[in-house]
Amino acid sequence: MKRIILASTLSISASAAVAGNLEEPVVEPVPTPPAPVVAAAPDTDWTGFYGGLQYGQGEADLSLGGASASEDFDAFGVHGGYNHDFGRYVLGGELMYNDISGDNGGDGDLTSLRARAGMDLGRFMPYVTAGVSHLSLASGGADISENGFTYGVGAEYLVSERFSVGLEYTKSDFSDAGGVAGADLDTDKVQLRASYRF
Repeated sequence: MKRIILASTLSISASAAVAGNLEEPVVEPVPTPPAPVVAAAPDTDWTGFYGGLQYGQGEADLSLGGASASEDFDAFGVHGGYNHDFGRYVLGGELMYNDISGDNGGDGDLTSLRARAGMDLGRFMPYVTAGVSHLSLASGGADISENGFTYGVGAEYLVSERFSVGLEYTKSDFSDAGGVAGADLDTDKVQLRASYRF
């Protein structure tokens, strides 16, 4: 009798052990790696003084009554100025000097003092410009020295922290050229620019 009870007890214990081993194993969750941190691009600041060189070509048109004459010219010179970056907008001023050489022998100087207003688009800055200009020109035996207005548009691109390149179109208007009432002299020029920021 004792053997039967002992056998029954062992059988029940074995069944319980087997039943315990049939439980589902506990799976440890795999930790998710943190997302990589991407460093934000540094803001571009156009604030500061700059100076550089420019070269381009243009056309001078002289009109009086119904008559007109034009001459193409090369323009090479220097420029310098200051910009202040307000975050989204950039304001500044610039002094530019150009030595001009006409295809028909006309030579002279074109100097301008202008304000510039641009948009800070990172390394790219489109802008508008306006101011006053002075033209000294010797052409066809006549000497012209006139003050006028100048305006235009341009764009600059920062190649590096201190070096930028740009393209600019400007138009200058001179009324009563050469002291002749009704004589209008206009110049249009397109120039490539290279500037160094201090």
